[in-house]
Amino acid sequence: MVSRTNKFRGRSRYHGRGKKAGRGAGKRGGRGRAGIGKHKVMFRNKYLPGHWGMHGFNRHPSLRKVNVSINVSELSGLTDGDEVNLTEMGYDKLLGKGPISKPLKIIVDEASPRAIAKVEAAGGTVSTSSEDGEDWGEWEEE
Repeated sequence: MVSRTNKFRGRSRYHGRGKKAGRGAGKRGGRGRAGIGKHKVMFRNKYLPGHWGMHGFNRHPSLRKVNVSINVSELSGLTDGDEVNLTEMGYDKLLGKGPISKPLKIIVDEASPRAIAKVEAAGGTVSTSSEDGEDWGEWEEE
């Protein structure tokens, strides 16, 4: 029996497939996401809403301020004594989640009001950089 390819060899221009069906991905309208702005626009509208365009925004890295924070409840496992310098440990901010059981003297750049209240209620103190007259978060204007 003669194969389909050999059957059309020499007799037919398109081998029974039509003009574009035999060329690459012609019959399916291109490969992958080809044509989503043209002939596959209904597919894009139904299955890819929001495919094009900008989504959200990114601030410049110099404007971003990301605090490395720690909660009050995690302080008891960090120290053996009664003084903790969180700035030297790499923490920027003290937050007030959880209980604190022993009085500690804490040095940190920033602290939330709730964290300060909890530490002082336990008999400890919190000293921040803003108390020392330094304000590290703002630029100095000349």
